[in-house]
Amino acid sequence: MTTDNRMLPPLRIAGRPVAQWLSVSAADLTNLVISRLVDELPIYRALPREEVHGEIADIVTRNIELFATLVFERRAARDSELTEQRNSAARRAEEGVPLDAVLHAYHFGIGMASKELFADAGPDDIADVRIVTGMILDFLRRLTIAVSAAYLEERQTMESQANSGRRSLMSALVAGDDLDAVLGRTGLRLAPHYLALSLAVGESADERSVGISGTVAGRRKLRRLQAELDRITGEPALTVIDSGGGTALVPCPASPPDWEPLRAAVDRMSRSLHVELRVGGVIATPAEVPAAVEQAAEIVRLVERTGRPPGLYRLADVLLDYQLSRPSPARRELARLLAPLAGKPELMQTLEAYVAGGLNRRATAAALAVHANTVDYRMRRVLELTGLNPADPADLPRIGAALVALRAGE
Repeated sequence: MTTDNRMLPPLRIAGRPVAQWLSVSAADLTNLVISRLVDELPIYRALPREEVHGEIADIVTRNIELFATLVFERRAARDSELTEQRNSAARRAEEGVPLDAVLHAYHFGIGMASKELFADAGPDDIADVRIVTGMILDFLRRLTIAVSAAYLEERQTMESQANSGRRSLMSALVAGDDLDAVLGRTGLRLAPHYLALSLAVGESADERSVGISGTVAGRRKLRRLQAELDRITGEPALTVIDSGGGTALVPCPASPPDWEPLRAAVDRMSRSLHVELRVGGVIATPAEVPAAVEQAAEIVRLVERTGRPPGLYRLADVLLDYQLSRPSPARRELARLLAPLAGKPELMQTLEAYVAGGLNRRATAAALAVHANTVDYRMRRVLELTGLNPADPADLPRIGAALVALRAGE
């Protein structure tokens, strides 16, 4: 047989029945909470006055009256009794009020009401104070869970809709499709220019570590990469990326940005993610985006193929490689200059390292973990087989061009 808690003596503090006092004092407590809330939390001062003194005040009153009912009936709140609080949290999410400010308001209001309730408590009230305190903590826990869940669900829905719209816009921009229908459907606006980026992202230490989930580490890196891309101009970047890289269109709301700050941003991004980041970049108008995306991808492929260090590259940084990578009879002939080295990987590897190292034999030897005399011997063999001397200023440009042409044909 269950006990009807309403038949128990009413909980009292300082001689006052708690439930009755809360019901009678609800309006005064609400005014006190709203006044202090506006004074102490700037975000609530920025909201329309009718919203603060209307809907938000109503929620404060509802919480006080609901808790009065719970105290009277000696029970916990039911999910169905927190519907208005969940709906209010969803509206705050839609308005962009931060979750911490929403939760702060609930904790703040209940804290103030509790302070007023316990202000005159004496030694004889300890037993009832303990019961009411336990009920307050349980009520606050249930409120926090309900409000947080509703807020985050609404934000997730909004983000999903925004992401869907951004993906549609990116697809249309990259494909060169008509943009009017996408803009009308999503409510998004075109930027005057876009920074088209092709990214090659190296593995982080966490992704390589034994005992750490590579999938989780990769997703964490991806979230941070998206956040860093959004920081470049302060506008959400349109992206199709995974943990290894991909394509991004960064809106440029004003005039096209300077390259040096962009290079610094990519360097900062690489340090923040703790990865090697090679990026090809092209600034384009919306109509130029399809060609810009293709060019950025080609730039980053050339950067990777030629072993350049991490960083941001534009076409001007890889002009010779880019031109020589285009199919032509001249490219085939250049590649044939090094045909005698086919099947001799140690000679080709040493030649590439020697040219990349500025013809420094000791640096080349260190890079290949061989003796400097070995480098000299191999360079003599290159001369004997090809007729080209890497140390001769007249031959060096042809050797460099031949290396680029050879890589482009692989």
